[in-house]
Amino acid sequence: MGVNAGTVLAVDGGNSKTAVALVAGDGTVLGTGRSAGFEPQSAGVRAAVDVLEEAVRQACGAASAPPYATHLAAYLAGADLPVEEEELHAELMARGLASSATVANDTFALLRAGASGPWGVAVVCGAGMNAVGVSPTGQVARFPALGSISGDWGGGQVLGEEVLWHAARGEDGRGPATALVDVVRSHFGVATVAELVLELHFGRVRPTRLLELAPGLFSVADRDEVARSLVVRQADEVVAMAETCLRRLGLLETPTEVVLGGGILTARHTLLDGLLDERFAARAPQAKPVVADVPPLVGAALLGMEHLGAAQEAKERLREHFAPHR
Repeated sequence: MGVNAGTVLAVDGGNSKTAVALVAGDGTVLGTGRSAGFEPQSAGVRAAVDVLEEAVRQACGAASAPPYATHLAAYLAGADLPVEEEELHAELMARGLASSATVANDTFALLRAGASGPWGVAVVCGAGMNAVGVSPTGQVARFPALGSISGDWGGGQVLGEEVLWHAARGEDGRGPATALVDVVRSHFGVATVAELVLELHFGRVRPTRLLELAPGLFSVADRDEVARSLVVRQADEVVAMAETCLRRLGLLETPTEVVLGGGILTARHTLLDGLLDERFAARAPQAKPVVADVPPLVGAALLGMEHLGAAQEAKERLREHFAPHR
């Protein structure tokens, strides 16, 4: 179709899904698309962008041809380091999806989606963990977010691995008895935890499936001390990331929104929510935790629209389209 002047192609590329919206300059959503998770570290940059482009074609229509928009606002899991952002930017521009592009980590989209303005802190706890902070002056605080090698702990994948670890020890007697044994057996339909361990060892079950155990963990955490200890640690990690961003930016004494996102935090588990409230009150009392009422895709679109100088009315129209009652 050629360039539609003033349009934004917004992308939220997460570990579990890739969401795309084509947005006109007045904030009207022209189309949306969805595809599999965006995983450049495991699949490679070209294969990951192939997945992204599938969602783009859905949003823009099969009869359309690139460039699809004036600006591509791509906020992506796996864009954790400047070199990764540059490599992804080069691949996206080579495909001609839009006339210009911004590529950054998906935590920036979460922050813009949930905060009332362009600054604050965002913590995402989905399959993994990450956080970002932006000060009123534009200073940024962030983490490498490369997993345990960069000091990270938490998110669905890590919680699932911890569930299995404790369940294995609970079953064979090395650890305390725990309801997590039944969580593992029931979810995977195995007679013993050891059976699942062997399925994983021989490659008949993908290790990434362990993140499926996270809901079961929360379902027993109010009555099982082992499970509760994992939820407590998860709360500690979320607040540690937020507090660190606030401290680096000099915002610990300033009322600041902390946007919480990702499947673990948006599920609103009662125990986890209560622990977070307690820890924020003790460690960062000026923090104002909020859970975004629109998806991070909206944040990506807003950042793209702001890049093009969109009017406030246009941004409000975009938010209205994705509001919960819609």
